[in-house]
Amino acid sequence: MTPVLDDAFICDSVPAEVMDQIWAAGWRHFGRHFFRYSLQEAAGGGLQTITPLRIDLASCTFTKSQRRVLNRNIDLRTEISPAALDGSLRALFQRHKQRFTHNIPDTLETFLGPDPARGPCACHMLRVFDGPRLIAASFFDVGQNAASSVYAFFEPEYSKRSLGIYTFLLEIQHCKQFGLRWLYPGYATREPSLYDYKKQFRGTEYLEWGSGAWVPVQPSPREPSPAGLDA
Repeated sequence: MTPVLDDAFICDSVPAEVMDQIWAAGWRHFGRHFFRYSLQEAAGGGLQTITPLRIDLASCTFTKSQRRVLNRNIDLRTEISPAALDGSLRALFQRHKQRFTHNIPDTLETFLGPDPARGPCACHMLRVFDGPRLIAASFFDVGQNAASSVYAFFEPEYSKRSLGIYTFLLEIQHCKQFGLRWLYPGYATREPSLYDYKKQFRGTEYLEWGSGAWVPVQPSPREPSPAGLDA
């Protein structure tokens, strides 16, 4: 039986090696607010069981459709740097959030805090440009041997490029390049949901809340269309 968890704490600074342990125990954070929970209300009513996910980067190879996403966007320019919020990122986020009809996020700071460069851990941003135009961005935290994707967003008119998946594939490549072992893509649910696309990456495991063990995910034969990495 899945235990009912609804835990939270506030912390200003966490060492890299401790972040690895926190993520491995199913925690996430938005700014200084750390949390983990095992149940959430479904959009149509009822409850869904939360399943934290992580990817074993040593065994993660891309599927044919994921390679197509990379090839489709080969004409775009990408940059990875320490996280820093500015007007162009905030404006892009405001346009991106118009895609949502419920659970509409408030501001970019909701996920990153007022100044992600100041902690509670190292945070990087990945930006994607079409010529001079910023069209997508994602943010990910980095620990000692692991990283955690925080939020990704993109220009709605570029939705056919699957930029939410594209930025996450680039995060995987970046983490592999720097020798990290794990990448945490955020929460999904045990029941079918909009976040099932997160389970389609090879090497994905989910956390069993009761035992604390990480168990390999068996991807479904079909790869659902991605909406973006938002949870």
